Amino acid sequence: MDNLIESSPKKPNWLRVRAPNSTEFFNTQKLVRNLSLNTVCEEAACPNIGECWSKKHATIMILGSVCTRACTFCNIVTGNPSKIDLNEPERVAKAVFQLNLKHVVITSVDRDDLSDGGASHFANVIWKIRSYSPQATIEVLTPDFLRKKGALEKVVEAEPDVFNHNIETVPRLYPSIRRGARYLHSIALLKNAKVLKEELFTKSGIMLGLGETEHEVLGVMDDLRSADVEFLTIGQYLPPTSNHQPLVRFVSPNEFHQLKVKAEEKGFLLVSSSPLTRSSYHADEDFQKLRGIRNINLKSIPSDAKT
Repeated sequence: MDNLIESSPKKPNWLRVRAPNSTEFFNTQKLVRNLSLNTVCEEAACPNIGECWSKKHATIMILGSVCTRACTFCNIVTGNPSKIDLNEPERVAKAVFQLNLKHVVITSVDRDDLSDGGASHFANVIWKIRSYSPQATIEVLTPDFLRKKGALEKVVEAEPDVFNHNIETVPRLYPSIRRGARYLHSIALLKNAKVLKEELFTKSGIMLGLGETEHEVLGVMDDLRSADVEFLTIGQYLPPTSNHQPLVRFVSPNEFHQLKVKAEEKGFLLVSSSPLTRSSYHADEDFQKLRGIRNINLKSIPSDAKT
């Protein structure tokens, strides 16, 4: 990739964020902890936590805080997870209601130990949120449900508004970055979600700075478009600790912009591409944009072609 900058001990200026100190941030933090909820914001050490929590935006992580996978880019603890907390859907729904969220993102650790990978629990959380906050739109960011027959169907049948599954990196790097996952399976998961419910918005994300080439990134875009994915997020990989996958390069904002343009040319309805972009960053605003774009596109189709 032409405009990549060699890694250095110091982060570039464009990756610097302010430490969280707003009243809204601490109120959100207090609510999350009072309800004994896990958030990917904290577990994954997201750099945007200050901004998002100040706006009462949080990505809630269900099914515990221990993952059965050991992806080398991820800060979430690997090990043997605890039993499913059957009261968790209620607590999540209460948090969404108390925060008065218009759009909520629900994600989880990988639960390869469960027969359905936790899909039933995802569905229960969606249904419970609907009962407390029927006006809220719901985005799920799921694991890959590898070798979990019928799991995807359970999640889609619960009718989330957005189905998100991150592709994370290019296929060449899967053995070292996304251990235990299968690139083609993840592409198929996204495609099948759309097959099961055509009106479902589908979304995926990729990290840069792990040693991928521009050609490989464009190839991933093509694969995602072949799966009818509509929304793409592209962000900078930042190692959570020195024990995680090493950073190869920092990517300039100009490079992110160039990739955004190329992704839009390939037909994605919406592309969020910047160093600080994360899968759930500005998810509520982006969902409204995505829905508006689709409505405009539908209006442009002749009425006899819609039937």
